[in-house]
Amino acid sequence: MSEELYHEKLVDRAQAGRAKGRLDQPDKTATLDNPLCGDRVTIDLKLADGKVLAAGHRTRGCLLCEAAAALIVEKAPGNVPAALLPLADTVRQFLQKNGPAPAGWPAIEEFSPVRTVKSRQDCVLLPFRALAQALSS
Repeated sequence: MSEELYHEKLVDRAQAGRAKGRLDQPDKTATLDNPLCGDRVTIDLKLADGKVLAAGHRTRGCLLCEAAAALIVEKAPGNVPAALLPLADTVRQFLQKNGPAPAGWPAIEEFSPVRTVKSRQDCVLLPFRALAQALSS
């Protein structure tokens, strides 16, 4: 199960995301914790012209949480906040109800093995919930 869950693409994504780090003086930021597993993620956003200009993160957590935060940092820039706000719910439905991947986010398919491991779904969702909270702040 572990090799299927923690496959090479997710390992590579998590490792690449560690180098990105937080933004200096973000316009929006949110930090969320998962008290059940100890994951903690901060998502930072810089906004300009009604779009996300840049995203950063700091994640102290498992590989799944790190990879999800890294995916947000990679894909959020260039999007309008209204397009990003529903992501947490869309990703939740992807994981828990075998829903489709969010439009424009095909890399979320890398998290498909998490669908069968309910206890790890919150690890993937935490960064998306932090993104929504940052955008709503």
